[in-house]
Order: sequence, then C-alpha cells, then structure tokens
Amino acid sequence: MVLSKQQLIGCLQDEIRILLHLCSKVKPEMLDYRPTPKQRSTMELLRYLTVMGPVLVPSIKAGSFLMDQWNAGTAAADALDFEGVVKSLESQSAFYAQAINGFSDEELQGEIEMFGTRFLRGAMLVSMVLSGHAAYRTQLFCYLKACGREELGTANLWMGMDAPATA
Repeated sequence: MVLSKQQLIGCLQDEIRILLHLCSKVKPEMLDYRPTPKQRSTMELLRYLTVMGPVLVPSIKAGSFLMDQWNAGTAAADALDFEGVVKSLESQSAFYAQAINGFSDEELQGEIEMFGTRFLRGAMLVSMVLSGHAAYRTQLFCYLKACGREELGTANLWMGMDAPATA
C-alpha cells in the first residue's frame, strides 16, 4: 500500500471536509441545477455522495458489490432534504476511520474482482473511493460556478477554504 491506513483515512476525511465546505456554498435555488437534462442535479449529486463511499468500502471489504446495501442506501438518500444530506456527509468522517481501520493489512493486499476489473483492495479504495470523492467534489464545484458562485476559486476546491482577502 502506498498509503498507510491512517494516511488513507486522513485523505478521505479531508475529502469530506472539503465537500462540506463546498456544501456551505450551495444556495437553495441551486439544488435543482443540472447542466443537461440527463445529468444529475446538485441535490442528486449530493445524495449520491451520501451512498457512494459508505457502500463501496464494505463492498470492497466483502469482495463483491453489495447491491442490496446500495439499493437501501439510495432509497434512504432519496428521502433526505439538503440538511439531512449534509448531516449524512458529516457522519462519513467517523465512518471512514472505523471502516478503513477494520481492514487488516492482508485484506488490503488481497485481490478482488469487481465491476469487471481485478484490484488489490487497497488500490480499489484509492481509485474508487478516494478518487471518486475528488472527482465528484470537482463536479459540485463546477455546478456552483455555473450557478453564479464566481467568487469560488482554487482554495475552495483544493483546500476547502475561502481564499484569503487581498489588501
């Protein structure tokens, strides 16, 4: 593993921190925004993020996609309002600490096949969960910019903070 478990947990928790920062920039009128009719709306994207990691991590541990857990998580997410989505996302920081610590070193080095591809579990956690967070937070950032949040910049996307005021 290129990252230790603690480093992976830290990276995932940082993704949640940045995502929550971006959520603080969402205005109610932005929740229905979608770039094209077939793309997710802002709210649909955020609901998806409440399910992605919490189902992928146990699926990776189990060695197969947990479809029943996915369907139940998706149904629960569909019932959430924006405040509920944010609370669900907030809970993921503790979830990642517990779930990643639940993998043994041997499990992380174990090979599984999921979605038609063979992976080491540790590599799949990085390529699907960690990278998924980075990709989807970037999508959220682009949605926010498209909705007129012109003040958002690099610091918001990559550091989860507003840029320091210039003198």
